[in-house]
Amino acid sequence: MRTARARARLCPPPLCPPHQIMHMRHKLDRDTRLVRGLVLDHGARHPDMPKRMEGEVFVLTANIGLEFERSEVSAGFFYSSADQRERLVAAERATTDARVAAVVALKEKVCTSGQGFLLVNQKGIDPPALDALAKAGILALRRAKRRNMERLVLACGGVAINSTEELEPAVLGKAGLVYEHVLGEEKYTFVEVRGEGRWREQGERDVRGPPTTLPLAIPQDVPAPRSCTILIKGPADHTLAQVKDAARDGLRAVKNAIDDGALVPGAGAFEAAAAAHLRGACMAAAVGRAKLGVAAFADALLAVPKTLAQNAGHAGQDALIALDAAVAAGGTGVGVDLATGGAMDAALAGVWDNFRVKAQTLQSAPVVASQLLLVDEVLRAGANMRKKG
Repeated sequence: MRTARARARLCPPPLCPPHQIMHMRHKLDRDTRLVRGLVLDHGARHPDMPKRMEGEVFVLTANIGLEFERSEVSAGFFYSSADQRERLVAAERATTDARVAAVVALKEKVCTSGQGFLLVNQKGIDPPALDALAKAGILALRRAKRRNMERLVLACGGVAINSTEELEPAVLGKAGLVYEHVLGEEKYTFVEVRGEGRWREQGERDVRGPPTTLPLAIPQDVPAPRSCTILIKGPADHTLAQVKDAARDGLRAVKNAIDDGALVPGAGAFEAAAAAHLRGACMAAAVGRAKLGVAAFADALLAVPKTLAQNAGHAGQDALIALDAAVAAGGTGVGVDLATGGAMDAALAGVWDNFRVKAQTLQSAPVVASQLLLVDEVLRAGANMRKKG
Protein backbone atom coordinates (compact mmCIF):
# COMPACT_ATOMS: atom_id res chain seq x y z
CA MET A 1 0.00 0.00 0.00
CA ARG A 2 3.03 2.16 0.20
CA THR A 3 2.85 2.62 -3.54
CA ALA A 4 -0.76 3.74 -3.37
CA ARG A 5 0.15 6.40 -0.86
CA ALA A 6 3.27 7.53 -2.68
CA ARG A 7 3.29 11.19 -3.58
CA ALA A 8 5.66 13.22 -5.70
CA ARG A 9 6.52 16.27 -3.63
CA LEU A 10 6.54 19.45 -5.66
CA CYS A 11 8.75 22.46 -5.20
CA PRO A 12 6.93 25.59 -4.02
CA PRO A 13 5.58 26.96 -7.31
CA PRO A 14 5.25 30.60 -8.27
CA LEU A 15 1.84 32.17 -8.37
CA CYS A 16 -0.11 31.09 -11.43
CA PRO A 17 -0.47 33.98 -13.89
CA PRO A 18 -3.98 34.95 -14.96
CA HIS A 19 -4.57 33.35 -18.32
CA GLN A 20 -6.84 34.07 -21.23
CA ILE A 21 -8.22 31.43 -23.57
CA MET A 22 -9.07 32.84 -26.98
CA HIS A 23 -10.23 30.86 -29.99
CA MET A 24 -9.69 31.69 -33.63
CA ARG A 25 -11.52 29.76 -36.36
CA HIS A 26 -8.45 29.39 -38.50
CA LYS A 27 -6.06 26.60 -39.57
CA LEU A 28 -5.89 23.35 -37.55
CA ASP A 29 -6.01 22.40 -33.90
CA ARG A 30 -2.29 21.57 -33.96
CA ASP A 31 -1.62 25.26 -34.59
CA THR A 32 -2.82 26.11 -31.08
CA ARG A 33 -0.06 27.94 -29.25
CA LEU A 34 0.79 29.84 -26.09
CA VAL A 35 1.24 33.59 -26.45
CA ARG A 36 3.47 35.14 -23.79
CA GLY A 37 1.34 38.22 -23.56
CA LEU A 38 -2.11 39.23 -24.72
CA VAL A 39 -4.25 38.82 -27.82
CA LEU A 40 -6.83 41.57 -28.31
CA ASP A 41 -9.86 40.93 -30.47
CA HIS A 42 -9.69 44.28 -32.28
CA GLY A 43 -7.14 46.26 -34.22
CA ALA A 44 -6.15 49.80 -35.07
CA ARG A 45 -8.89 52.12 -36.30
CA HIS A 46 -6.65 54.14 -38.61
CA PRO A 47 -5.04 52.85 -41.84
CA ASP A 48 -1.82 54.85 -41.37
CA MET A 49 -0.97 53.41 -37.95
CA PRO A 50 1.93 50.94 -37.79
CA LYS A 51 0.92 47.31 -38.25
CA ARG A 52 4.02 45.72 -36.77
CA MET A 53 6.51 46.86 -34.12
CA GLU A 54 9.24 44.71 -32.64
CA GLY A 55 12.41 44.98 -30.61
CA GLU A 56 11.24 47.34 -27.87
CA VAL A 57 7.70 48.65 -27.70
CA PHE A 58 6.46 50.97 -24.96
CA VAL A 59 2.92 50.20 -23.83
CA LEU A 60 0.64 52.86 -22.34
CA THR A 61 -2.49 51.54 -20.63
CA ALA A 62 -4.92 54.40 -20.13
CA ASN A 63 -8.50 55.30 -19.39
CA ILE A 64 -8.48 58.79 -20.91
CA GLY A 65 -11.28 60.37 -22.88
CA LEU A 66 -9.86 61.29 -26.29
CA GLU A 67 -13.24 62.15 -27.76
CA PHE A 68 -16.27 64.29 -27.03
CA GLU A 69 -17.69 63.06 -23.72
CA ARG A 70 -21.24 63.61 -22.71
CA SER A 71 -21.83 65.02 -19.25
CA GLU A 72 -22.89 62.57 -16.55
CA VAL A 73 -25.56 65.05 -15.43
CA SER A 74 -28.24 66.75 -17.46
CA ALA A 75 -26.64 70.00 -18.61
CA GLY A 76 -26.76 72.33 -21.57
CA PHE A 77 -25.08 75.40 -23.07
CA PHE A 78 -26.91 78.49 -24.23
CA TYR A 79 -25.40 80.86 -26.74
CA SER A 80 -26.77 83.87 -28.53
CA SER A 81 -24.67 83.81 -31.70
CA ALA A 82 -22.82 81.43 -34.00
CA ASP A 83 -19.52 82.93 -32.86
CA GLN A 84 -20.17 81.87 -29.28
CA ARG A 85 -21.01 78.36 -30.44
CA GLU A 86 -17.77 78.15 -32.40
CA ARG A 87 -15.79 79.25 -29.36
CA LEU A 88 -17.48 76.59 -27.22
CA VAL A 89 -16.71 73.88 -29.79
CA ALA A 90 -13.11 75.11 -30.12
CA ALA A 91 -12.64 75.06 -26.34
CA GLU A 92 -13.94 71.52 -26.15
CA ARG A 93 -11.72 70.46 -29.05
CA ALA A 94 -8.73 72.11 -27.40
CA THR A 95 -9.20 69.94 -24.30
CA THR A 96 -9.05 66.75 -26.35
CA ASP A 97 -6.14 68.04 -28.44
CA ALA A 98 -4.20 68.83 -25.27
CA ARG A 99 -4.62 65.25 -24.06
CA VAL A 100 -3.47 63.88 -27.40
CA ALA A 101 -0.51 66.25 -27.41
CA ALA A 102 0.49 65.00 -23.95
CA VAL A 103 0.52 61.39 -25.20
CA VAL A 104 2.53 62.36 -28.29
CA ALA A 105 5.00 64.31 -26.15
CA LEU A 106 5.56 61.26 -23.93
CA LYS A 107 6.13 59.11 -27.00
CA GLU A 108 8.72 61.52 -28.38
CA LYS A 109 10.41 61.64 -24.99
CA VAL A 110 10.92 57.89 -24.58
CA CYS A 111 11.21 56.75 -28.22
CA THR A 112 14.62 58.18 -29.03
CA SER A 113 16.03 55.21 -30.95
CA GLY A 114 13.16 54.08 -33.14
CA GLN A 115 11.20 52.19 -30.49
CA GLY A 116 7.51 51.49 -30.96
CA PHE A 117 4.66 52.95 -28.94
CA LEU A 118 1.32 51.27 -28.22
CA LEU A 119 -1.66 53.05 -26.66
CA VAL A 120 -4.48 50.88 -25.32
CA ASN A 121 -7.34 53.09 -24.19
CA GLN A 122 -10.45 51.94 -22.40
CA LYS A 123 -12.43 54.96 -23.60
CA GLY A 124 -13.02 56.13 -27.14
CA ILE A 125 -10.74 58.01 -29.54
CA ASP A 126 -12.35 60.28 -32.11
CA PRO A 127 -11.12 60.61 -35.73
CA PRO A 128 -9.10 63.84 -35.26
CA ALA A 129 -7.27 62.24 -32.33
CA LEU A 130 -6.64 59.11 -34.39
CA ASP A 131 -5.15 61.26 -37.15
CA ALA A 132 -2.78 62.96 -34.72
CA LEU A 133 -1.71 59.67 -33.14
CA ALA A 134 -1.15 58.02 -36.52
CA LYS A 135 0.94 60.98 -37.65
CA ALA A 136 3.12 60.50 -34.56
CA GLY A 137 3.61 56.79 -35.33
CA ILE A 138 1.52 55.54 -32.41
CA LEU A 139 -0.55 52.38 -32.64
CA ALA A 140 -3.75 53.19 -30.73
CA LEU A 141 -6.51 50.78 -29.72
CA ARG A 142 -9.74 52.16 -28.31
CA ARG A 143 -12.60 50.82 -26.20
CA ALA A 144 -10.57 47.94 -24.75
CA LYS A 145 -12.29 45.67 -22.25
CA ARG A 146 -11.47 46.18 -18.60
CA ARG A 147 -10.26 42.60 -18.13
CA ASN A 148 -7.87 43.06 -21.05
CA MET A 149 -6.56 46.25 -19.48
CA GLU A 150 -5.81 44.39 -16.26
CA ARG A 151 -4.12 41.51 -18.09
CA LEU A 152 -2.08 43.95 -20.16
CA VAL A 153 -0.64 45.54 -17.04
CA LEU A 154 0.23 42.10 -15.67
CA ALA A 155 1.86 41.06 -18.94
CA CYS A 156 3.76 44.21 -19.89
CA GLY A 157 4.14 45.96 -16.57
CA GLY A 158 3.54 49.64 -16.05
CA VAL A 159 0.59 51.36 -14.40
CA ALA A 160 -2.86 52.09 -15.80
CA ILE A 161 -3.57 55.82 -15.69
CA ASN A 162 -6.80 57.81 -15.62
CA SER A 163 -5.49 61.28 -16.39
CA THR A 164 -2.86 62.92 -18.58
CA GLU A 165 -1.40 64.46 -15.45
CA GLU A 166 -0.05 60.99 -14.58
CA LEU A 167 1.84 60.65 -17.86
CA GLU A 168 5.49 59.90 -17.20
CA PRO A 169 7.96 57.22 -18.35
CA ALA A 170 7.51 55.24 -15.12
CA VAL A 171 3.91 54.30 -16.01
CA LEU A 172 4.88 52.66 -19.31
CA GLY A 173 5.11 48.93 -19.81
CA LYS A 174 7.26 47.16 -22.36
CA ALA A 175 6.66 44.51 -25.00
CA GLY A 176 8.93 42.78 -27.46
CA LEU A 177 6.55 42.34 -30.40
CA VAL A 178 3.25 43.98 -31.34
CA TYR A 179 1.54 43.17 -34.62
CA GLU A 180 -1.89 43.08 -36.20
CA HIS A 181 -3.39 39.93 -37.71
CA VAL A 182 -6.35 40.23 -40.08
CA LEU A 183 -8.64 37.22 -40.50
CA GLY A 184 -11.47 37.96 -42.88
CA GLU A 185 -13.32 40.96 -41.50
CA GLU A 186 -11.91 40.51 -37.99
CA LYS A 187 -8.73 42.05 -36.63
CA TYR A 188 -6.54 40.77 -33.81
CA THR A 189 -3.67 42.57 -32.11
CA PHE A 190 -0.90 40.43 -30.60
CA VAL A 191 1.12 41.93 -27.74
CA GLU A 192 3.93 39.46 -27.05
CA VAL A 193 6.19 40.30 -24.18
CA ARG A 194 9.34 38.23 -24.23
CA GLY A 195 10.86 34.85 -25.00
CA GLU A 196 13.77 33.34 -26.88
CA GLY A 197 11.72 33.17 -30.04
CA ARG A 198 8.26 33.37 -31.54
CA TRP A 199 6.40 30.54 -33.22
CA ARG A 200 6.06 31.54 -36.85
CA GLU A 201 2.57 31.54 -38.25
CA GLN A 202 2.42 28.99 -41.06
CA GLY A 203 0.32 31.34 -43.18
CA GLU A 204 3.15 33.86 -43.35
CA ARG A 205 4.99 31.72 -45.92
CA ASP A 206 2.08 29.51 -46.95
CA VAL A 207 3.91 26.30 -46.11
CA ARG A 208 2.89 23.22 -44.17
CA GLY A 209 4.89 21.42 -41.57
CA PRO A 210 6.08 21.98 -38.00
CA PRO A 211 6.51 25.59 -36.91
CA THR A 212 9.97 27.06 -36.65
CA THR A 213 11.34 29.57 -34.21
CA LEU A 214 12.36 33.04 -35.30
CA PRO A 215 14.72 34.95 -32.98
CA LEU A 216 13.62 38.35 -31.74
CA ALA A 217 15.83 41.18 -30.55
CA ILE A 218 14.01 41.64 -27.26
CA PRO A 219 15.75 43.87 -24.71
CA GLN A 220 16.82 42.34 -21.44
CA ASP A 221 14.89 44.81 -19.29
CA VAL A 222 11.51 43.66 -20.62
CA PRO A 223 9.81 42.11 -17.56
CA ALA A 224 8.77 38.47 -17.43
CA PRO A 225 5.05 38.30 -18.23
CA ARG A 226 2.62 37.52 -15.42
CA SER A 227 -0.24 36.97 -17.86
CA CYS A 228 -0.50 34.86 -20.99
CA THR A 229 -2.97 33.84 -23.68
CA ILE A 230 -3.76 30.37 -24.96
CA LEU A 231 -4.66 30.91 -28.61
CA ILE A 232 -6.81 28.00 -29.78
CA LYS A 233 -7.16 27.42 -33.51
CA GLY A 234 -9.31 25.01 -35.44
CA PRO A 235 -11.31 24.60 -38.64
CA ALA A 236 -14.73 24.19 -37.01
CA ASP A 237 -16.63 25.19 -33.91
CA HIS A 238 -16.75 21.69 -32.42
CA THR A 239 -12.96 21.37 -32.80
CA LEU A 240 -12.46 24.66 -31.00
CA ALA A 241 -14.79 23.53 -28.21
CA GLN A 242 -12.92 20.24 -27.75
CA VAL A 243 -9.51 21.89 -27.64
CA LYS A 244 -10.81 24.56 -25.28
CA ASP A 245 -12.19 21.93 -22.90
CA ALA A 246 -8.88 20.05 -23.01
CA ALA A 247 -6.97 23.24 -22.22
CA ARG A 248 -9.23 24.04 -19.29
CA ASP A 249 -8.89 20.49 -17.95
CA GLY A 250 -5.11 20.73 -18.17
CA LEU A 251 -5.03 24.07 -16.39
CA ARG A 252 -7.32 22.74 -13.68
CA ALA A 253 -5.09 19.68 -13.20
CA VAL A 254 -2.01 21.88 -12.83
CA LYS A 255 -3.81 24.10 -10.31
CA ASN A 256 -4.89 21.07 -8.28
CA ALA A 257 -1.32 19.76 -8.24
CA ILE A 258 -0.01 23.12 -7.05
CA ASP A 259 -2.67 23.41 -4.34
CA ASP A 260 -2.09 19.84 -3.11
CA GLY A 261 1.68 20.01 -3.33
CA ALA A 262 1.60 16.33 -4.28
CA LEU A 263 0.80 13.90 -7.09
CA VAL A 264 -0.18 10.23 -7.32
CA PRO A 265 1.26 7.79 -9.91
CA GLY A 266 -1.21 7.45 -12.77
CA ALA A 267 -1.92 4.91 -15.53
CA GLY A 268 -3.90 2.81 -13.02
CA ALA A 269 -0.92 2.39 -10.68
CA PHE A 270 -2.79 3.61 -7.62
CA GLU A 271 -5.78 1.37 -8.31
CA ALA A 272 -3.56 -1.68 -8.87
CA ALA A 273 -1.66 -1.12 -5.61
CA ALA A 274 -4.88 -0.47 -3.68
CA ALA A 275 -6.48 -3.65 -5.08
CA ALA A 276 -3.40 -5.68 -4.10
CA HIS A 277 -3.57 -4.28 -0.57
CA LEU A 278 -7.28 -5.10 -0.28
CA ARG A 279 -6.75 -8.67 -1.47
CA GLY A 280 -3.85 -9.11 0.91
CA ALA A 281 -3.90 -7.52 4.34
CA CYS A 282 -7.52 -6.32 4.24
CA MET A 283 -8.86 -9.70 3.07
CA ALA A 284 -7.00 -11.47 5.85
CA ALA A 285 -8.42 -9.12 8.47
CA ALA A 286 -12.01 -9.32 7.17
CA VAL A 287 -14.47 -11.76 8.75
CA GLY A 288 -17.46 -13.50 7.22
CA ARG A 289 -19.37 -11.82 4.44
CA ALA A 290 -17.16 -8.72 4.75
CA LYS A 291 -14.66 -10.64 2.59
CA LEU A 292 -17.11 -10.43 -0.29
CA GLY A 293 -17.30 -6.66 0.07
CA VAL A 294 -13.51 -6.35 0.12
CA ALA A 295 -13.22 -8.51 -2.98
CA ALA A 296 -15.89 -6.48 -4.79
CA PHE A 297 -14.13 -3.23 -3.90
CA ALA A 298 -10.82 -4.60 -5.25
CA ASP A 299 -12.48 -5.70 -8.50
CA ALA A 300 -14.09 -2.28 -8.89
CA LEU A 301 -10.70 -0.57 -8.54
CA LEU A 302 -9.20 -2.75 -11.27
CA ALA A 303 -11.88 -1.50 -13.68
CA VAL A 304 -9.78 1.66 -14.13
CA PRO A 305 -6.59 0.05 -15.57
CA LYS A 306 -8.73 -2.42 -17.53
CA THR A 307 -10.65 0.41 -19.19
CA LEU A 308 -7.42 2.27 -19.96
CA ALA A 309 -6.03 -0.80 -21.74
CA GLN A 310 -9.24 -1.37 -23.69
CA ASN A 311 -9.40 2.24 -24.82
CA ALA A 312 -5.84 1.89 -26.13
CA GLY A 313 -6.83 -1.16 -28.21
CA HIS A 314 -5.40 -3.87 -25.94
CA ALA A 315 -7.03 -6.82 -24.24
CA GLY A 316 -8.14 -5.67 -20.81
CA GLN A 317 -7.76 -9.04 -19.13
CA ASP A 318 -4.22 -9.49 -20.45
CA ALA A 319 -3.28 -6.06 -19.14
CA LEU A 320 -4.62 -6.95 -15.67
CA ILE A 321 -2.64 -10.21 -15.65
CA ALA A 322 0.58 -8.36 -16.52
CA LEU A 323 -0.21 -5.71 -13.93
CA ASP A 324 -0.89 -8.27 -11.18
CA ALA A 325 2.34 -10.07 -11.99
CA ALA A 326 4.36 -6.85 -11.78
CA VAL A 327 2.77 -5.86 -8.46
CA ALA A 328 3.29 -9.37 -7.05
CA ALA A 329 6.96 -9.16 -8.05
CA GLY A 330 7.35 -6.15 -5.78
CA GLY A 331 6.88 -3.40 -8.33
CA THR A 332 6.02 0.04 -6.96
CA GLY A 333 3.98 2.55 -8.91
CA VAL A 334 3.27 0.03 -11.68
CA GLY A 335 0.67 1.09 -14.22
CA VAL A 336 -0.58 0.13 -17.68
CA ASP A 337 1.64 0.93 -20.66
CA LEU A 338 -0.81 2.12 -23.31
CA ALA A 339 1.74 1.55 -26.06
CA THR A 340 2.32 -2.17 -25.39
CA GLY A 341 -0.50 -3.16 -23.06
CA GLY A 342 2.00 -4.39 -20.48
CA ALA A 343 3.20 -2.95 -17.18
CA MET A 344 5.39 0.12 -16.68
CA ASP A 345 6.69 2.39 -13.94
CA ALA A 346 4.25 5.31 -14.06
CA ALA A 347 6.57 7.65 -12.16
CA LEU A 348 9.48 7.07 -14.54
CA ALA A 349 7.16 7.52 -17.51
CA GLY A 350 5.93 10.83 -16.10
CA VAL A 351 2.28 9.77 -15.78
CA TRP A 352 0.62 11.33 -12.73
CA ASP A 353 -2.86 11.88 -11.36
CA ASN A 354 -4.18 14.56 -9.03
CA PHE A 355 -4.18 13.57 -5.38
CA ARG A 356 -7.44 15.33 -4.59
CA VAL A 357 -9.19 13.63 -7.50
CA LYS A 358 -8.24 10.18 -6.21
CA ALA A 359 -9.18 11.10 -2.65
CA GLN A 360 -12.56 12.45 -3.74
CA THR A 361 -13.20 9.32 -5.81
CA LEU A 362 -12.50 7.01 -2.89
CA GLN A 363 -14.77 9.06 -0.66
CA SER A 364 -17.71 9.42 -3.03
CA ALA A 365 -17.76 6.01 -4.76
CA PRO A 366 -18.76 3.95 -1.68
CA VAL A 367 -21.41 6.51 -0.74
CA VAL A 368 -22.96 6.45 -4.21
CA ALA A 369 -22.88 2.65 -4.34
CA SER A 370 -24.57 2.41 -0.94
CA GLN A 371 -27.29 4.84 -2.00
CA LEU A 372 -27.94 2.88 -5.20
CA LEU A 373 -28.25 -0.35 -3.22
CA LEU A 374 -30.70 1.27 -0.83
CA VAL A 375 -32.81 2.58 -3.69
CA ASP A 376 -32.82 -0.86 -5.29
CA GLU A 377 -34.06 -2.39 -2.03
CA VAL A 378 -36.86 0.19 -1.74
CA LEU A 379 -38.03 -0.42 -5.31
CA ARG A 380 -37.93 -4.17 -4.86
CA ALA A 381 -39.86 -3.96 -1.60
CA GLY A 382 -42.49 -1.80 -3.28
CA ALA A 383 -42.85 -4.25 -6.14
CA ASN A 384 -43.27 -7.12 -3.71
CA MET A 385 -45.94 -5.22 -1.81
CA ARG A 386 -47.91 -4.59 -5.01
CA LYS A 387 -47.76 -8.29 -5.84
CA LYS A 388 -49.10 -9.24 -2.41
CA GLY A 389 -51.95 -6.76 -2.69
